[in-house]
Amino acid sequence: MTVTDQPPPQTASVRVAELHVLREQARLGPSEKATEAQRAKGKLTARERIDLLLDPGSFQEVEQLRRHRAVGFGLEAKKPYTDGVVTGWGTVEGRTVFVYAHDFRIFGGALGEAHATKIHKIMDMAIAAGAPLVSLNDGAGARIQEGVSALAGYGGIFQRNTKASGVIPQISVMLGPCAGGAAYSPALTDFVFMVRETSQMFITGPDVVQAVTGEEITQNGLGGADVHAGVSGVAHFVHDDEETCLAEVRYLISLLPSNNREMPPPLPPGDDPADRRNDVLLDLVPSDGNRPYDMRKVLEEIVDHGDLLEVHEHWARNIICALARIDGRVVGILANQPQFLAGVLDIEASEKAARFVQLCDAFNIPLLTMVDVPGFLPGVSQEHGGIIRHGAKLLYAYCNATVPRISLILRKAYGGAYIVMDSQSIGADLTYAWPTNEIAVMGAEGAANVIFRREIASSDDPEAVRASKIAAYKSELMHPYYAAERGLVDDVIDPAETRKVLAAALAMLRTKHADLPSRKHGNPPQ
Repeated sequence: MTVTDQPPPQTASVRVAELHVLREQARLGPSEKATEAQRAKGKLTARERIDLLLDPGSFQEVEQLRRHRAVGFGLEAKKPYTDGVVTGWGTVEGRTVFVYAHDFRIFGGALGEAHATKIHKIMDMAIAAGAPLVSLNDGAGARIQEGVSALAGYGGIFQRNTKASGVIPQISVMLGPCAGGAAYSPALTDFVFMVRETSQMFITGPDVVQAVTGEEITQNGLGGADVHAGVSGVAHFVHDDEETCLAEVRYLISLLPSNNREMPPPLPPGDDPADRRNDVLLDLVPSDGNRPYDMRKVLEEIVDHGDLLEVHEHWARNIICALARIDGRVVGILANQPQFLAGVLDIEASEKAARFVQLCDAFNIPLLTMVDVPGFLPGVSQEHGGIIRHGAKLLYAYCNATVPRISLILRKAYGGAYIVMDSQSIGADLTYAWPTNEIAVMGAEGAANVIFRREIASSDDPEAVRASKIAAYKSELMHPYYAAERGLVDDVIDPAETRKVLAAALAMLRTKHADLPSRKHGNPPQ
């Protein structure tokens, strides 16, 4: 064929038309049948999920036309565009957010070399841009046909999760299965969301568990949303459907800074004045330290419009960890919950609270600690389970935190638990107390029984002597102004003025600056 016999070059308009065909092919996915199968499971497609997460029309896709280069086991005949993961960036309430979403319709969302490379790239972009990263997980794990290349892809994800930790917020949204090594990426991120019935996480599935241990269990029973939200503590949030779940992810992002160099985005104070009185608190919290109450109602009374986003709501319920706003500014709240185990600290509560403190400190979120704690939970299982090292995690986290720290003692603050719950002695910037506070080594009853044991035992009326000694101990060492007189409490405040006092303190501490000693990193208790 001569040069003159060559077919004429295609025009730009033809090339553009071809591009639009390829993009539409990538956007639609493998087939309508695959889409119908996804919906039959009660699940949305990857692109539908991204549309719910991001502001309308803001998504900019990266490497839409990427395809794998693997051969063998029939892979060379199946080379769909995107390779089973949609990556890119968009905005949430106008702020840049990066996202990747597994497309279960393509290879079951399994991770291969090209798939992993796309995720690596978007993670690197998020770190470089200093913007949150959201992963929408719905995949079957490593692509077996690609062997060790797929496993190496997971290693690259884990390495980047660790590099991004404390630098940008990382949010994992579990919208399908997540098994084996794939489960470690969500575990390395800051927050994990799960959807009931459709999402599961486990290292070894039910079949392997039965083969090895003889235990029979379903996928949801082994690693479903409620299991990880209430038993293992792996999941921070759990929802009934994807729409509600993704709406909550958007709300969480609105409370977080884009990176560790920024402050959380403030809102105008609005119609909830900072000096609003809290007269209802006098009735919400019983003065009798043995009577339970719902600490969440106390918090709802104090924060703006009663809005709280509770983290790990269903796990370690004897302590509350929540994000909220006071006078338009984001604050991280830790509070003992007297409704559960009287608000004691135990292994799980210590771990939950310690990680929340670290999260807030990493992302410049001030800490407010509401104290009503009778101590650490006694028992053989707690001691053998390592309550010493687990409780030390919370102590370490508070001592290491440089963000503004305010503590408020409502009623009981006994023993080591008082010290650990951000007391002034471990670095709280300001410590307040209500007139109902009781700060002591232990409760008056226990203290009297120890100090006056012989005197009580040798008396003709032990009960009368015990009651007298308890009253004397309370009068001398546990009256509400004892700690204030010694400078361990900055002020005893009227409960009705709690919001006003806290708002003013947070405003004053907004410019706080504190440096840690020069070091590579600490060695926290494990």
